[in-house]
Amino acid sequence: MDWSDYEAALFDLDGVVTPTAEVHMHAWAKMFNDFLAARGDQSPYTDEDYFHYVDGKPRYDGVRSFLASRGIALPDGTPDDDPSAETVCGLGNRKNGYFGQVLAEEGIAPYPGSVRLLDALRDRGVPMAIVSSSRNAPDVLAAAGVADYFRTVVHGGVAAEQGLDGKPAPDTFLYAARELGVTADGAVVLEDAVSGVRAGAAGAFALVIGVDRGVGADHLRDAGADLVVSDLDELVPAGSTEGAGA
Repeated sequence: MDWSDYEAALFDLDGVVTPTAEVHMHAWAKMFNDFLAARGDQSPYTDEDYFHYVDGKPRYDGVRSFLASRGIALPDGTPDDDPSAETVCGLGNRKNGYFGQVLAEEGIAPYPGSVRLLDALRDRGVPMAIVSSSRNAPDVLAAAGVADYFRTVVHGGVAAEQGLDGKPAPDTFLYAARELGVTADGAVVLEDAVSGVRAGAAGAFALVIGVDRGVGADHLRDAGADLVVSDLDELVPAGSTEGAGA
């Protein structure tokens, strides 16, 4: 890939730079299954539910989407709700607690292929941003040792503060591009979630790259990916040398 054609790279975090999807999936499963069990609902939350209703969405939107799929209505509450609250925000905050525990106990390492690409782009002076629906993004970047690669991090908290709609709306990617001083037609979006690919396509970015970590290449192309890879190592420019990492 000839990166000289582009001015910036906008990366999703979970599943693109770091393999945090499993941490998120386990945290969501624990939270939702405990919640359903307490209600006497015998239909467990599954990985399929994660990919259909939660993956790539802002935390509270994921809660709303899953609850709607089960015909469960809860008040929205507010982001300040205690994790014990039976509200959309309360459940989202409850999940965040599980995630923090797993991250602290197990840590996280970036994908080696992703680090190779980050090194190559940094060597070429390509500005990079993280665009993640997760408010945990800064903690994950720090735990993975890759925070220094990125000039800006647009996470769920930033989106809330700025009044930006979450993926599949393009707002967070467009905001990140502006923060880097580039326009959409000069930036590349790298995403592994269908909702994120749709956001990149909706923003009319120069290139939308789908990273197939299990969603399926066809699904990513149908969502608007111009190119699908299985690992970011495939995007390292010819002639790049192995980097030492952040």
